[in-house]
Amino acid sequence: MAVHLHEEDLPQGVLAPGPIAVDTETMGLITPRDRLCVVQISDGGPDEHLVRFKPGSDYAAPNLRAVLADPARLKLFHFARFDLAAIEHYLGVTAAPVFCTKIASKLVRTYTDRHGLKELVRELLGKEISKQQQSSDWGGPVLSEAQQDYAASDVRYLHAMHTIFVERLAREGRTELAQACFDFLPVRARLDLAGWAEKDIFSHE
Repeated sequence: MAVHLHEEDLPQGVLAPGPIAVDTETMGLITPRDRLCVVQISDGGPDEHLVRFKPGSDYAAPNLRAVLADPARLKLFHFARFDLAAIEHYLGVTAAPVFCTKIASKLVRTYTDRHGLKELVRELLGKEISKQQQSSDWGGPVLSEAQQDYAASDVRYLHAMHTIFVERLAREGRTELAQACFDFLPVRARLDLAGWAEKDIFSHE
């Protein structure tokens, strides 16, 4: 198992075919204000890849953009809504098709209101991940080993959880409902970017 840190783009040919797990680290939670700093990717194998962007980056990243935009690759996220908005705003691509483990969790783990990644990894896989670096400075000149391992852990377990959630969604008869939610996520992200993050356009009000 190794974490590979790349600057400004993903090298060609480092990912195996098939689904990829994706996550992002930004300077904060307001996408247009808080720049994209790191994109993490895993193909489900023993290694994770981190792509770091410097201040003032043009986010050209042709290899990374091609992988994220590839319609033949399923992209696995946890809370895809945020990551899709960051990817679209800074990298200019729609990362689809999508599977979101947070949405899947809310559809099948109705016995709890705990749907964070840490809780899912603990319950479904019996492993522990640290969230200590969650609020650290991702825009600094150096990413510490602790930051790199934290970023990698956000994608390390998504393939295994995807397999479990596919089975549970089928068991509970909610596969089609989940898929409709996943298909809508890129639009939800665009609504967030366009100013409707706090407004439910489907409500009566």
